[in-house]
Amino acid sequence: MTSWIIRALFALFVLAPAFAAEPPIVVGAVVSQSGMLADLADGYRKGLLVWQDEVNAAGGLRGRNVELRLLDDGSEAARNSALYQQLIRDDKADALIGPYGTAATLMAAAEAEKARHVMVNGAGSSVAVHRRLPRYVFQSAVPYAAFGAGVLQIAGERGYRSLLVLARDDMMSQEMAEAARESALKQGFTVGPVETYGGEVNNYVLQVVKAINAEADAWIAFGQPRDAADMVKTLKRVGFAPKLFFARAAADPKFIELVGQDAEFSLAAVEYHPRLKTDGNDRFVKLYSQKWSSPPNAAAAQGYAAGTVLGEALRRAGSADQEKLRAALAALELDTVLGRYKVDPKTGEQTGIKAAVVQIDRGRPLAVWPPELQAAKPVLPYPQWRERQLLR
Repeated sequence: MTSWIIRALFALFVLAPAFAAEPPIVVGAVVSQSGMLADLADGYRKGLLVWQDEVNAAGGLRGRNVELRLLDDGSEAARNSALYQQLIRDDKADALIGPYGTAATLMAAAEAEKARHVMVNGAGSSVAVHRRLPRYVFQSAVPYAAFGAGVLQIAGERGYRSLLVLARDDMMSQEMAEAARESALKQGFTVGPVETYGGEVNNYVLQVVKAINAEADAWIAFGQPRDAADMVKTLKRVGFAPKLFFARAAADPKFIELVGQDAEFSLAAVEYHPRLKTDGNDRFVKLYSQKWSSPPNAAAAQGYAAGTVLGEALRRAGSADQEKLRAALAALELDTVLGRYKVDPKTGEQTGIKAAVVQIDRGRPLAVWPPELQAAKPVLPYPQWRERQLLR
């Protein structure tokens, strides 16, 4: 055998694995890595990277590694149109994951629809994203409309029928509150119009008077931690305790810092917490903490869940063919760290995931709903102020 044949065979032997290796599956996403949203979106980026590492360590998707292409929109929602065009046209992304936040997601979704390219909406929680009836956009985030579901079920099980629903005058809180009110009416609760308040309000005596006049069993509020703290301070000052007190943000450490032991027995809604016993959460917390030396937050869980959903859809589709992938996501039901992914196949809007309800117990938020995540039974009615004792 001549020397050149030997060299050629040797080269083929050495290079064969490289020729045989499948190209990576390119997943494109835009995440604010600079600008005013960078700190809020940082967990989202880190959650996506944890998902990529986990998939590749397990051998990839159908034998192909995942390659994340993460672009920075500088916290400017309008830039997402051009950046998602780049991911689709220039980077040849096999699939897309949406950006952080509703405004940016609206821009990204429009480009995905135009190009008929599948996108998992990982962090756009507003119904506005899916109001246009997209065919290629599928929501894995907890919708704003799902933040009141748990407290309504708890109230109904206790026989509480009259509700006062309040909301800060911002889009997120208003959407949560209006959805809760609409659901409450369908369930036969007595509830008036949403009581809207401004960010400058720190005294809720007028709302207390309305609650008393309406004989409201439950106080259900959607707003910020400071709002919840000022509500509790007002309730204590006037000596009023509804049978149920719920403030969406009462699980935030800032709320507990502001009112101390008066935070006890408050109910709150959380889309994610490291202690929730959702599917795969223990493993996610471990992987995330090992990589980033801190526990994951809600944004991190959103990123990781979006990757989990997309990865399973790619496995079931058997390829990155956009129509097969779209069909897989429309039919998919899957447990994630946020809850059970299930969408309306006509709109891609999330219907399976609901925010968990927690109750403050000795300064800690303990899950009380849904039953499968329950760490404690809810303590109700909300104790009268004169009956409370100092914690030791």
